[in-house]
Amino acid sequence: MRKQRSYSFKPFCTKEVWIMLGFLFITTFRLYGQDQNLADSLELVYTSGQFEEKERLQILSDLAFIHPNPEKSLQFSEELLHRAKDLDSTGYIVGGYLQKGNSLKLKGDLSQALENYLQGVTIATSTNKKRELGLLYLSIASVYQVMGNHKNTIRYYKNAIPIFEEVRDTLKYASALENLGDYYNLALAKPDSALLFFEQSGAIFEARNSKIGIAYNLGNKGLAYAQLGQNIIAENNIKKAIGLLEELGDFYPISVYLTYMADIFAERGDLTAAFLYAERSLVLAQQYGLKDQISDANLTLSELYEKKGDADTSLKFYKVHIAYKDSVKNVSTVQQMANLQMERKEIELNLLNQERKTQKVINIAIGIALFLIGLLAFGLYRRNRFIRKTKQIIERERDRSESLLHNILPQETAEELKKNGKVAAKKFESVTVLFTDFKGFTHYAENLSPEKLVESVGFYFSKFDDIMEKYGLEKIKTVGDAYMCAGGLPFETKDHALKMVQAAFEIKDFVAASKEDKDLIHTTFDIRIGINTGPVVAGVVGTKKFSYDIWGDTVNVASRMETMSEPGKINISNSTYELIKSDFDCEYRGAIEAKNRGKVKMYFVNGIKNANLTLA
Repeated sequence: MRKQRSYSFKPFCTKEVWIMLGFLFITTFRLYGQDQNLADSLELVYTSGQFEEKERLQILSDLAFIHPNPEKSLQFSEELLHRAKDLDSTGYIVGGYLQKGNSLKLKGDLSQALENYLQGVTIATSTNKKRELGLLYLSIASVYQVMGNHKNTIRYYKNAIPIFEEVRDTLKYASALENLGDYYNLALAKPDSALLFFEQSGAIFEARNSKIGIAYNLGNKGLAYAQLGQNIIAENNIKKAIGLLEELGDFYPISVYLTYMADIFAERGDLTAAFLYAERSLVLAQQYGLKDQISDANLTLSELYEKKGDADTSLKFYKVHIAYKDSVKNVSTVQQMANLQMERKEIELNLLNQERKTQKVINIAIGIALFLIGLLAFGLYRRNRFIRKTKQIIERERDRSESLLHNILPQETAEELKKNGKVAAKKFESVTVLFTDFKGFTHYAENLSPEKLVESVGFYFSKFDDIMEKYGLEKIKTVGDAYMCAGGLPFETKDHALKMVQAAFEIKDFVAASKEDKDLIHTTFDIRIGINTGPVVAGVVGTKKFSYDIWGDTVNVASRMETMSEPGKINISNSTYELIKSDFDCEYRGAIEAKNRGKVKMYFVNGIKNANLTLA
C-alpha cells in the first residue's frame, strides 16, 4: 500500500480514496486472460465476416470479454446486447450487460456500470442463471467497494460466494476470496488478514494454472507487503505480476502497479528509477483512456518532482491530476446516484415478481370454478393497489431526479436538455465573471486532515452559494479551493457587473468576519477576488454526466484578475470598472503585467460611492 506522505499538493487525496479509485478493477478478474494477439485475431475474423451467422453472438461475447482496450470492449458489448435482444437470447443478454458494465468500470463511469449490472441481475434472477448472477454480484460488490460503501460491499460478496460454491466454479470462488483479501488490505487496512485470503486463492490459481489469477494474486500480495513496509518482497511480487500481465495484455493493473514501484524506489531515494516507473504508468493510462490512472500517475509525478525540488513542474502535474480527478466521478455523487438506481431496480424487480404471481393466479383461475373467479378479482384489486403505490414511488424518484438536474444546471438549460436531449451553445455579449481562491491553501492542506480541510472549504463555499442565489448570479464550478461564478446568464441582464461587485464584497466581508470569530471551529483563510466583464460562450459539456460551463477570453482575464489580486482585495479589469465606476470607489493600480496577457489595467474596489447602494 502507498505510504501517506506530507506533500504540498494533496489536499483531497487520502490514502483510502486513492486506493478505492485506483483498484476498482484489480478485484474483478478476467480469469481466461486478456491476450492482445488473440483479441486482434478474433477482431480480424469478425470484421472480415468469415464466420457463420450462428457464431456471431459468441464471437461478440468473446471480443467483449478478452479485449484489453475498454473502448473496444464497450463497442463489442453494446453490439452484443443489440443483436441478442433482437434474437431474444437471454444468456447473451445477461453476458452483454455484464461485459458492458466491466468496460464502463474501466472507463471510470461507475454509475452507468452499476446500471448495467442491475439490469443483468433482473434478467439472471428471472431466468435462474446462477453462475451469471454470481458474476454480477461480484462486479456490483467491486463498485460499492470503490465507493466506500462497506455494507453493500460485504452484502454482494456474501451473495456471490455461495453461488460459486453451489455451481462448483473454483476459479470464480478463488476470485471472490481474492476480492475479500483485496478489500481487507485496501479498504480496511488489514494486510495480515488479506494475506491469509491471498494464500487460499493463490493456491487455487496455481492448481488451475490460471495465469491472470496468478498475476493479480502476486500483485495484491505485493501491495499487502508494501503496506507492511516489506518493500523488497513487495517489489519482487509486483515485478512478477507486471511481467505476467504484459504477456496477457492486461494494461490497467500494470499502470497501477507501476505507480507502486515508483513509490518504492522513491522511498529508497532512487528518483531516476521512480520517474521511469511513474512515466511508464502515465503512458499506459493515456494510451488506454484510464482516467483514474491518468490522474494518479500525474499525482505520483507531482510528488516526485516536489522531492526533486522542482516546484513549478510539480504544480503542473498536480493541476492535471486535479483536472482528471474532477472528471472521474465524484465518489459521493456517484454513490447517491447508484443508490437511486438500486432502489429503482429493486422496485422494478418487485413489480415483475408481483406480476408473475398475479399471472399464475389468472392461469389457475381459468380451470377452476366461480370461487377462484372471486379470488382472481381480489388478486387484481391488490395488484392495482400495488401498481398505484409503485407509480407514486416512481413519480417521487422522478421528482428527485429533476431536482438533482436543476441543482446541476440553470433552470432554462435543464428544461432545454429535457425537451431536446441536448443544449445548444449560446453566446452572451456581456457577462461578468468572478474567481476566488484562498491564500496559502497548499500550506493548510499539508497540515490539516483531509476531512477537516474538506469540511472547512465546504463551510465557505456553502455561504458563497447563498450569496450567488441572493444576487441572482450563477455558480459555474469549483476546482480545489477556487470558486467561479458569472452574472448576466442564462438570462441577459443589465446590472450584472453591479451585482457581482456587491456579491464580491459580501464574500470578502464574510471571510474576514470568519477569521475574527474566535468560536469558529473551521479553519480560516484569506481570500483573493478577481472580476472581469466581456463576452462568453455558455453551454453544457458531457453526454452522460452534464456540466454547465463558460468559455472565452473573458474567463481567462477574470482568472488573471484573481491571480494578480491581493488577500482581502477585489481586483477588477478596466471593462468592469467602466460599468461600476459611478457606484463604487475604485483605486487605479496601473497597467500591470499579467501572464500571457501583457499589460492590463487593473483597479481595486475600495467601497461604495452611491449612497443608494447597499451591500446587505
